[in-house]
Amino acid sequence: MSDLKLSELTAGKPIKIEKDGRSICVARVGDEVFAVDDTCSHSDASLSEGDVTDFKIECWLHGAEFDLRTGEALTPPAVAPIKTYSVSVDGDSVTVDA
Repeated sequence: MSDLKLSELTAGKPIKIEKDGRSICVARVGDEVFAVDDTCSHSDASLSEGDVTDFKIECWLHGAEFDLRTGEALTPPAVAPIKTYSVSVDGDSVTVDA
């Protein structure tokens, strides 16, 4: 069963989904879809309210950036990584493996 539709995702505009008790941020970059924890490792802010540029998501609160592919913290004030999730796309169906 899919978690959302690919057509619901706009490049550069992440969304939050709830799955198995977790808040997950899902973002589209070109034809690829990425999923990470929705919570910034620095401030507990929702990453789905931030901006996506290339393969980076920026926390709206303090500007920390994370790599959507690896979860690595790229800029201060965040230093700890965020969890990433596997994503599968089948036609218009997107499934996050949480």
